[in-house]
Amino acid sequence: MDLAFFGVQLLNGLQYGLLLFLIASGLTLIFGIMGIINLAHGAMYMIGAYLVWDLTMRLGNFWLAIVIAIPIAVALGLVIERLFLDTLYKRDHLYQVLLTFGLILVINEAQRIIWGGDVHSVAIPAPFDASLQLTDNLQYSVYRLFVMGVCLALAGVIYWVIRHTRLGIIIRAGAVNRDMVEGLGINVRTLFTLIFSVGVALTAFAGMIAAPLTSIAPGMGDSILITCFVVVVIGGIGSIKGAFWGAILIGMATTFGSVLIPSLASMVIYLIMAAVLLVKPRGLFA
Repeated sequence: MDLAFFGVQLLNGLQYGLLLFLIASGLTLIFGIMGIINLAHGAMYMIGAYLVWDLTMRLGNFWLAIVIAIPIAVALGLVIERLFLDTLYKRDHLYQVLLTFGLILVINEAQRIIWGGDVHSVAIPAPFDASLQLTDNLQYSVYRLFVMGVCLALAGVIYWVIRHTRLGIIIRAGAVNRDMVEGLGINVRTLFTLIFSVGVALTAFAGMIAAPLTSIAPGMGDSILITCFVVVVIGGIGSIKGAFWGAILIGMATTFGSVLIPSLASMVIYLIMAAVLLVKPRGLFA
């Protein structure tokens, strides 16, 4: 592996890890603060990709499609939280698992009814439909660099909100002691609706910006959900910082594992998770 090829894989791992962070950050907030095991989280990634594909086909503009799709994703999160999850907060986790698993089936079937079972793709939008020439044989997509920049900017915004705003203080307090936050007069029900909607929007947005880089297919969110649960467990449930570094670690491990040991690549992330749990049972930053 020469230096240029190593650099390309490093960028690929960073880009994949940052995309994982967008999904995992919503998952860890919902799990850590609301106590909801949301198995339907990956389905929102798929919905985001399909939304942006559909709207791009209708409007002929990828960027306008994203602008319209984001509020749709927020509204979808609000509806799911109010209609389905609101009655489950004080029940056993088994009820949440059964309900959100049922939501996966409903969302996947709704996707097939609305958009069919074909595989689709979205063209890389201008002005990022170009590549940087690294060597005579190696190029790197400008759009992938753009995705990294967007994910890093959003990570910075999330960190600032969590660490330096009153809302962030409430969210962090809620992750530690939900009853105490409620006792201080905070409307926890509204807070939960906000967190869930933001979590869904982050995941759907990840699907939107990933659409030009991947095939848009039924059930595409199922596999990434498992990977994001690994990220959350490694980083520590409820920790945004943990989700960030866990996602970067898994992104690098997945990319370099596929290149260096392809026959064992599918096992690498689970071996890392097992090793982390042996040393820190609650995750790296819990």
